[in-house]
Amino acid sequence: MSSTVLIVDDEQILRESMASLLEDEGYIAIQAENGQVAHDILLSQPVDVVLSDVRMPEMDGLCLLAHIKQLAPETPVIMMTAYGTVEDAVSAIQTGAWDYLLKPVQFDDLLLKIKRAIQFNEISKDRDVMAGQLASESSFHHLVSESPKMFKLFDMIRKLSTVKSSVLIFGASGTGKELFAKAIHFNGITRNKPFIAVNCGAIPESLMESELFGHCKGAFTGAIKDRVGFFESANGGTVFLDEISSLPKSAQSALLRVLEERVVVPVGDTRSRPIDVRVIAASNRDLDSMVESGDFREDLLYRLDVVKLQIPPLSARKADIPILVHHFIDLYSKQMNKQVTGITNGAIRALLTHPWKGNIRELENVIERAIIFAEGRDICIEDLPFAVDFMDDDSEEDLRESIHQFERQHIIYSLRRHRYDKSLAAKQLGIGISSLYRKCEELDIPKNLEETDIISRNSE
Repeated sequence: MSSTVLIVDDEQILRESMASLLEDEGYIAIQAENGQVAHDILLSQPVDVVLSDVRMPEMDGLCLLAHIKQLAPETPVIMMTAYGTVEDAVSAIQTGAWDYLLKPVQFDDLLLKIKRAIQFNEISKDRDVMAGQLASESSFHHLVSESPKMFKLFDMIRKLSTVKSSVLIFGASGTGKELFAKAIHFNGITRNKPFIAVNCGAIPESLMESELFGHCKGAFTGAIKDRVGFFESANGGTVFLDEISSLPKSAQSALLRVLEERVVVPVGDTRSRPIDVRVIAASNRDLDSMVESGDFREDLLYRLDVVKLQIPPLSARKADIPILVHHFIDLYSKQMNKQVTGITNGAIRALLTHPWKGNIRELENVIERAIIFAEGRDICIEDLPFAVDFMDDDSEEDLRESIHQFERQHIIYSLRRHRYDKSLAAKQLGIGISSLYRKCEELDIPKNLEETDIISRNSE
């Protein structure tokens, strides 16, 4: 099915020439001599791409763009402007234009951008279908904790999700840095925009700038066609730069320019392209030390470090292990369609004594593996992949507190699972109803837990 392009320009010869070119390429071209006529057309029929001049009588291109964002927000708009008025293009990009062309228009450039815009629109439609799922998978229920320190981080995420400021996330491997980045992106103003995750340590240095900022055909050996980089692909949304410490010095300089000027220049091109992207960077290395050693640019660190999130290792929040265990049991039991009933005290003790050098990622993998073997019963110590080394005396207090937290979370989990029916919960826990009441009092579990949960959900 042919795509429809609406051409809006008060120069009749240019408008008709572009229409003829697009029709020769198989597109359906509709013409409008000004923004008002284009607006009326958009009210009567859908189009796939709008190609509009900026300066026109009756209704200019920027005003038309604002109307399009209301009438058909998913329709990509390409603005055309003269060389002397590039600031118009910048304003258009900031208002929501997908791209821009400089006059006199190069027809090859026009066809390429029309093609890209249509491809982008098709991808956007698929992404919108997935947006709800992605938001759910990245929302705060995946960042579970009973730790006041973590609650402070969650509060920071809520605030960061309302702006596009740069964020720098520090934490050891496996602490969930990308999950925090997704929570910032999917819980706020960018939730329906692209989220592009880039592992800087996995890209060869020779290809880094091309991957990040794109390249033009013929820019280097192997560049057989134009390529859009990660930053342009994420326009309007978020680029997550994991392992930012691995970024080579040449790419650091290019990234600094992007952050300062909000434009990208593809490899082999001389023209800058305005972008609107939030950058979230993550590192498990001390970037301040890398600045001192000359391995990381100080001015780039300042640009990235507008807001810093320090993610604590699992060893510093062992009281969270029980609630994380129940969370992963629920998650993977549903994903693998396994009927796992819970976890034994021996298994939880083994989990509490484990050093967790791989942090939450390691814990998640351990529970996923255990669920495979625990069909129809509780996870027990034999389902865990590591041998148990009991804690020494110095760790006895930490263990006691962790077990205390486990008991509390285990009882709360059972009460919620049985819809706050204490008789059913006590039966599932293997204790009497009087023992359950005593435990609730000892562990400071609210008597009106159901009302507390309702209030908590309503306040989120």
